[in-house]
Amino acid sequence: MIRKQSEERLEDVGNFVLVLFGGIGEVVLLLWSTLKYGFRGKTDFRLVVYQMLKVGVESLPIGLTSALFVGMVFSIQIATEFVQFGASDYIGGVMAIAVARELGPALTGIVISGRVAASIAAELGTMKVTEQIDAISALGSNPIKYLVLPRFIACTLMMPLLIVLADVFCFLGGYLVAVYVAKVNGVAYMESAQNMLALKDIYGGVAKGFVFGALLAVIACYKGMTAKGGAKGVGEATTSSVVTSLIALFIANYFLTLAMFK
Repeated sequence: MIRKQSEERLEDVGNFVLVLFGGIGEVVLLLWSTLKYGFRGKTDFRLVVYQMLKVGVESLPIGLTSALFVGMVFSIQIATEFVQFGASDYIGGVMAIAVARELGPALTGIVISGRVAASIAAELGTMKVTEQIDAISALGSNPIKYLVLPRFIACTLMMPLLIVLADVFCFLGGYLVAVYVAKVNGVAYMESAQNMLALKDIYGGVAKGFVFGALLAVIACYKGMTAKGGAKGVGEATTSSVVTSLIALFIANYFLTLAMFK
């Protein structure tokens, strides 16, 4: 009996590993096919611009609001401790480095994953279960060219821009709280940020945006285009796209941080 249960558990683990690596392989193949079309210049720029508006402009309210208040929360935490230990002159610098390296990129990636990945997966999933994607293939067109590539380009280009704006609002929120709540000298705050923040910190955070955007787009498109089972399948694909995108972003963020800022 115990041996049978052990075999069943091993079988479950084996199936999980096969499904996991099989899914990763299919995502990589989708990414490769998308890049091939992109390098060949086979892109409908009207679709790209439309997707950029959906990914970028429509994400501004939630992205900037989240960045502003996260910066305020982070600032009040470090300002309280730094003032207590007489290190108030370093608050601006610590805030700037944290925002540029981690808070801005990570927060933007999380917020955009929750909004954009769900939207892409739901849209493509609906097209899949209603056989619209099959119809595109039957007409002699490639779904990757018309459905995946514009979304991939839009996410890859707009994510770094959103990160830059999030950095500004996050740092601004920290400044407001540090100066008007913790009573830190505003000039010292800005001078500390200027002295401690390096261009490498800013460029590194923005570079993360290209990777985050590419991961988000290809995972969401894959989940949407492989949805099945009607409305229930679309819902499951949408949820799975958000969860998988977030996990991929966290893993990528660790290795990118290790490579850029170690």
